[in-house]
Amino acid sequence: MGIRILLIEDDTEIAEFILRGLREEAFIVERAADGQEGWFALQSGGWDVVLLDWWLPVTDGLQLLKRFRQTDQTTPVLFLTAKDAVSDRVAGLDQGANDYLCKPFAFEELLARVRVLVRNQGQSHSVLSFQDVQVNLVTQRAERSGNRLDLTAKEHSLLIFLLRHPGQVLSKTRIYEQVWEERYDGLSNTLEVHVMELRRKLEAHGPRLIHTLRNRGYFLGEEPQ
Repeated sequence: MGIRILLIEDDTEIAEFILRGLREEAFIVERAADGQEGWFALQSGGWDVVLLDWWLPVTDGLQLLKRFRQTDQTTPVLFLTAKDAVSDRVAGLDQGANDYLCKPFAFEELLARVRVLVRNQGQSHSVLSFQDVQVNLVTQRAERSGNRLDLTAKEHSLLIFLLRHPGQVLSKTRIYEQVWEERYDGLSNTLEVHVMELRRKLEAHGPRLIHTLRNRGYFLGEEPQ
């Protein structure tokens, strides 16, 4: 749906702080809690950025990075660590890290560094668009006809999901379980409320693009005949 980030961090408090912040910014984030879990996650591929702690159980971050760079030279890696000596920073960079952030750090700085790493990749999929609607996955800016859309995090994620599937009929179950990452019980009206609000904000700058097909779901596209 968006920029995919792998966080390899064993400290639960720090991990939850990072996960919460990045998800609120509409990034897709998964966590591994030790070096072994981290290696399995790295092998699955498809990550846009890896956030890697230095001190990890089983396999430390430096060894994990060295092993990862033997198979992947392009995925950007940001080291997160309390080791702030120049020699430590040099060691991390020499093993293939793209950036280095010392703990403790402000979330705003972490967010800025993540955006720089993604932007430097020059990814062709960094902007999603349909007609006059577009979302920049790096800056998180959503707009229609050049007008910025003031969206909540969930509205933003919902729009991204629809932009990835234009012209497709998407069931409520599929949308809910992908965007909310929860099982859809068919009783909650949460999805309907968010679709209504997203429609309102989009239609302030143009005709309706999100349509409802009764008993089938929603789709993004021209109004059906």
